[in-house]
Amino acid sequence: MRVAGKGVIRRAVWAAAALALVLLLLVIVRLPWAGDLGIHAATVERLRHDLTDPGNPLVDADTPSPYYSPWMLLLGCLAKVTGLGTFVVLRVAALVGLGLLATGVVRLVRTFSARRAAPPLALLCLLLLWGPRLFNWSGFLGLNSLALTVSYPSTFALGLSFHFWALVRTSLRDGGTGWLFPLGLGALWSVILLSHQFTGVVASFGALAMVLGARPWPTRAVLLRLAGGLALGLLILVAWPYYSFFGLLGVGDLEEIHRSLYRHLLSHFGLALLLGVVALALRWRRDHRDPLVLFFALGAAMFAAGGLTGHYSWGRVLPAALIPAQVAVALEVVEAGCAGVRRAFAGTLGAALLLGAWTQAGTLGYVVPRDALPARVAAKYRAPWPGYHWLTPKVRYGDVVLAKTFPARQIPAYGPYTVAPGYPDFFLPDQEERVAAVRDYFAPGGSRADRLAVLRRYGVRWIVQYPGDGGLRPDDPALHRAWTGPKGQVLYEVRG
Repeated sequence: MRVAGKGVIRRAVWAAAALALVLLLLVIVRLPWAGDLGIHAATVERLRHDLTDPGNPLVDADTPSPYYSPWMLLLGCLAKVTGLGTFVVLRVAALVGLGLLATGVVRLVRTFSARRAAPPLALLCLLLLWGPRLFNWSGFLGLNSLALTVSYPSTFALGLSFHFWALVRTSLRDGGTGWLFPLGLGALWSVILLSHQFTGVVASFGALAMVLGARPWPTRAVLLRLAGGLALGLLILVAWPYYSFFGLLGVGDLEEIHRSLYRHLLSHFGLALLLGVVALALRWRRDHRDPLVLFFALGAAMFAAGGLTGHYSWGRVLPAALIPAQVAVALEVVEAGCAGVRRAFAGTLGAALLLGAWTQAGTLGYVVPRDALPARVAAKYRAPWPGYHWLTPKVRYGDVVLAKTFPARQIPAYGPYTVAPGYPDFFLPDQEERVAAVRDYFAPGGSRADRLAVLRRYGVRWIVQYPGDGGLRPDDPALHRAWTGPKGQVLYEVRG
């Protein structure tokens, strides 16, 4: 009877994990727009038109950009060769990223446990074991967060990271496999770092933990080969032609935007941290060099250091603490030696996963019409951004559009440039001047001459604004009302 009961539970876990993946596949069909989707679409657009010298993805300037990663270069090649639309290419990116993530989780977990329920349970923990308050951010694997960021480079990089950690463990367990395999690991590490720098730090901590926690301790020859792979990875980082990877180390102005990572820790991540710490403590009692424990310790230490020193951007390393904690919970449920401990842990985890699913139930709104959802679920749904496809009948690729920050985060996705970037751009030397020019154009009390000077300075062809935003009067002879968009937005053509 017990064996039959375990089989039912195992099948239920696999079914729940499969349903979560099906939900994400259906989300990809819609590809809800929020956050950074616009800049990734703009990156594909620039690479589609010029693979070797795409220029700045957001503004009409010849500058490098950290968004030109190996992954985005591959997507740009796909767009150029096939002629597929940018958002179709991003759906392909989402499918690849989700596939890498799912298979990577399975591959890594199988290096820790042969139990058949371990991989799907770990996937459910990564998606649902968070907190009672919704949290969305790229590089964080909550179900709702992943629904909004599945096409981002961060998802691709995280999927590769799980495979990377599994390969590192495999190479250490096998005692090394010559030089070719470690060199491949080094190249893979560099691709992750170039594709999403914050996830690259998480991947690096994970790989270091796998090495430090290896049993038996790697031989000198194995460590030497791993060092060779590390050297190759560093060489690729230095040689990458699209932007200076190490030039990113000195950038600033990232702290305030990441301060929120240190707020509401228990409500955002409490279930993962509380259950995860218990599971990790049990693993630590059995093995003081357990790789998941070391992984968590590295991530938690850097996260804490960021909070104590005011380097809030270091908070982006938090997945390095959450991922091993979530995986450890799943492993403890399926591997615990004491049946009583296993049942208690499984019951607590089941309740926590149900709470996590309820917290993120609004994800259903991306695949089911809102009016078809139960009222309490519909209340959790957050509508995606509407986009600016309505500009495309008038505005052409490469035209310069003047707009405030929010529309500037979306307009470049369709091919135009904006005067000021909608996101911080560390390699754009006149970023502050551009931001000031947009502010001055719309500021009340500005003179007509000063506003016309802004339009001429940046070659502005179009203006997107809401009524009452300011700027030139609607009846100014320099403007022609060309189109009206959602919520009263107006597209003006600049004449002369």
